[in-house]
Amino acid sequence: MEVGMLPVVVIGAGPQGLAAGAHLLERGLEPLILEQGDSAAASVAEWGHVRLFSPWSELTDPASRRLLEPTGWEAPASGYPTGAQWVEGYLAPLASALGSRVRYGARVVGVGRKGRDLSVDAGRAEQPFVVHVEHADGREQRIEAKAVIDASGTWATPSPAGADGLAALGERAAARAGKLVYRIPSIEDAASLAGRHVVVVGNGHSAATAIGLVARIAKREPGTRISWVLRRGAVGNTFGGGMADELPERGALGQRAKQAVESGLVDLVTGFRTERILCEEDRVVLAAEDGRKLAAADQVFVLTGFRPDLSFLSEVRLDLDVRLQAPSKVAVEVDPNLHSCGSVRATGAVDLAHPEPGFYIVGAKSYGRAPTFLALTGFEQVRSVVAAIAGDDAAANRVDLVLPDTGVCGGAGLFDSPDAMGVGGSCCAAPAPQLIQLGTAPVK
Repeated sequence: MEVGMLPVVVIGAGPQGLAAGAHLLERGLEPLILEQGDSAAASVAEWGHVRLFSPWSELTDPASRRLLEPTGWEAPASGYPTGAQWVEGYLAPLASALGSRVRYGARVVGVGRKGRDLSVDAGRAEQPFVVHVEHADGREQRIEAKAVIDASGTWATPSPAGADGLAALGERAAARAGKLVYRIPSIEDAASLAGRHVVVVGNGHSAATAIGLVARIAKREPGTRISWVLRRGAVGNTFGGGMADELPERGALGQRAKQAVESGLVDLVTGFRTERILCEEDRVVLAAEDGRKLAAADQVFVLTGFRPDLSFLSEVRLDLDVRLQAPSKVAVEVDPNLHSCGSVRATGAVDLAHPEPGFYIVGAKSYGRAPTFLALTGFEQVRSVVAAIAGDDAAANRVDLVLPDTGVCGGAGLFDSPDAMGVGGSCCAAPAPQLIQLGTAPVK
């Protein structure tokens, strides 16, 4: 088949993958969406109990709405949905509207150019992509495509507790024993830990969400002990931007965690870089590189972020930042080592392009290891990328989105500094004087 007549393969039937399908149909292009799970937005469903800090108005894509409206679907008007409500109210109906163009139980294990391995230049750009798929029933398949959009996300590859980016010694064994998990607890999970010692490892929104949830249990059950472990040597922007955050629920999330610390419900442990996790009967002990140990924990929640799975892209020519594993031009915008303040700009096809023409990484995976991704960002990426695939350069180069300001100071300069600025404040506005009393967990 002529390359121009082939489908555009989209990897992942999550929010951005499904939006890509809707945009491709509007452009007269045929999408083929390959989803490893057995339902639409399978990854979102796994954190369905978590409430998003983005409102409904920022969680639906324009082309997707246009595809859905003739079916009688109505966009939810207001509120902040949980992951499960997002799936039920929008993502599952969108997948249904796309119909057989979405294939489930289809795991992509490789992407390349037909007849050309990574090292071959001759005629490369003229060849179609070949996507290797393993189906849930054991079948293997090669699918030819005119372009490939990788919207597979990062949910399946959480970062470890180990401070050097590798699993700590004993971490895998603790995970197998169920004493260490890489997800935000549900209210039922938290309730079962009443009167026990809970450790949360991490510095981002997921960690703050977990802290707020478990702190509610500790408030009702005084015997519950919570340790919040930060690798960095200072609080820095752990509590977010508060009132300066242009997403109010995101700002409130950090402030609730801050209140839990100030009230004494949570012991904050800074500069703790986990080297080893020791199993002691039915509990685990986290040991740091500097020799400190936490008291034995009944449950550890490791919420240290996510990283992209690049294993099936070994035959695709990629231009990735060496630190974040994100497309180089995107990394310049989102690198926490560089940015000190405020929002990042929206990114489009030009930023997402690789040396392999016609291949794009979109969605959370496009941010690599950076933690600042919003659904709005992905919808704009998809709009621009599909326009580029369709040959509409003017639309591809247009920016239709300004992202909300986070209202926080950041940057790796705070990583080890005990005198860090911006403790939960904003560097984008005049800071108010603050005195924060932070508890420290006893160590042995």
